[in-house]
Amino acid sequence: MTNHLPQTLRSDARDNRARILDAARAVLGEKGLSAPMREIARHAGVGPATLYRHFPTKQALIAETFAEQRRACHTAVRDALADSDPWHGFRSLIERICELHTHSRGFADAFMTTFPEAMDFAADRERTLRAVSELARRAQETGQLRPGFVVDDLILMLMAHRGLQDTPRAARVTASHRFAAYVIEAFRAAPETEAPTPLPPAPRLQLTHSLSVIPGNRTSPYEMTSPATVSRTDGTGT
Repeated sequence: MTNHLPQTLRSDARDNRARILDAARAVLGEKGLSAPMREIARHAGVGPATLYRHFPTKQALIAETFAEQRRACHTAVRDALADSDPWHGFRSLIERICELHTHSRGFADAFMTTFPEAMDFAADRERTLRAVSELARRAQETGQLRPGFVVDDLILMLMAHRGLQDTPRAARVTASHRFAAYVIEAFRAAPETEAPTPLPPAPRLQLTHSLSVIPGNRTSPYEMTSPATVSRTDGTGT
């Protein structure tokens, strides 16, 4: 029995580490990087000491929590730069960045801001912005991207995109796709000569009562509405 004890302990440690990372993805993904470590420990069902034994700093936990998203971001950059069509590469990179940010407030925080705990993401951000700059140069040379586009425009777009984190989870991805499609069309140098690319479906969102956005009230300023209950200007609503 004694011979099996170290293996059991290692197994328990692995289980605890997995639970901590699952909890961190859930808590940081929903609440962002400001969520306290103790809340992550509670969500994982472990004590703070166990959490800090596996991840001595919040920076270490954040880096491991979003390792998969960082790899996906690297892949998106590599694929975009390798695309033989500069405009398609530019457009696909924007779409994939938005997709990654949509699924996790914490990853969006880490990518977009200078949280001390997210310094590991600074290199990812710089790599992505350099790729966007290069793709923009190529797309402008082909006449497909507006000549006035600068990398700061992408940062502005992503700052606005972060506001979608306040929409209901069920509508967030749909809203992100439509938002990205509109912005990409705004970046295009000229209207398409053929039939316009159809926009992604629109999310059904309705502003709630203004009390919901009073500081301190955590209620989202948006709520999902059934398509059947939305009054529409085309007269098809009820």
